[in-house]
Amino acid sequence: MSVYTESKDTAIVEQENQLDKVILLLKAAGNAPVMKKMKWSVSRKQKIHWVVDFIRKYISCDPSESLFLYVNQCFAPAMDAEIGSLYDCFSVEGKLILHYCKTQAWG
Repeated sequence: MSVYTESKDTAIVEQENQLDKVILLLKAAGNAPVMKKMKWSVSRKQKIHWVVDFIRKYISCDPSESLFLYVNQCFAPAMDAEIGSLYDCFSVEGKLILHYCKTQAWG
């Protein structure tokens, strides 16, 4: 196998990996701490509960504290919903916008 073929295969794999990811925009609402980095690239196959766990760790949220997540300030998605399907239905300008807060805000 030539070096050219290997680099071409690597480029194809990287391109497929990019197609498997979506852009999340995580915005704080209410009294939730603001994240320094708001834009994240996440696998389409990840579930919403993974995002909630990620936010909890990032903002150092106590396990006893509630954390609510909303899509486009409208509704709270099911914890087992896939990011990819939410992205396909509710993305805006190529980003899925999720708002998080410690008290119930919308819905």
